[in-house]
Amino acid sequence: LQLVESGGGSVQPGGSLRLSCVASGFHLDYVTVGWFRQVPGKEREGVSCISGVGGTPYYEDSVKGRFTVAKDSAQSTAYLQMTGLKPEDTALYICALGPRQEPCIGARWDYWGQGTQVTVFS
Repeated sequence: LQLVESGGGSVQPGGSLRLSCVASGFHLDYVTVGWFRQVPGKEREGVSCISGVGGTPYYEDSVKGRFTVAKDSAQSTAYLQMTGLKPEDTALYICALGPRQEPCIGARWDYWGQGTQVTVFS
């Protein structure tokens, strides 16, 4: 059982990135997938999540309209498409999995990845 994120990088404001989270050993139709971000000295923040099949996605207010969460259960991979990136989006982005839960933001997060760094600079 393992979560491995990728896709981070350095972009200018307004740029886009797509983060991936390969969830080895998991079937994404039966779990909740969450994306969090961590900045040194600040609390980890829930960014987005989605649960099961047809679950309602959740987005933190500051990313609504810019970020999109998705998953490909056949590939056991979750995605976070990020557009219109801002300097305040700079953080370590971490994916997590937990039991299927609606609304997904209430999920218990049992498994965590190591994260992928996103840096937005002028």
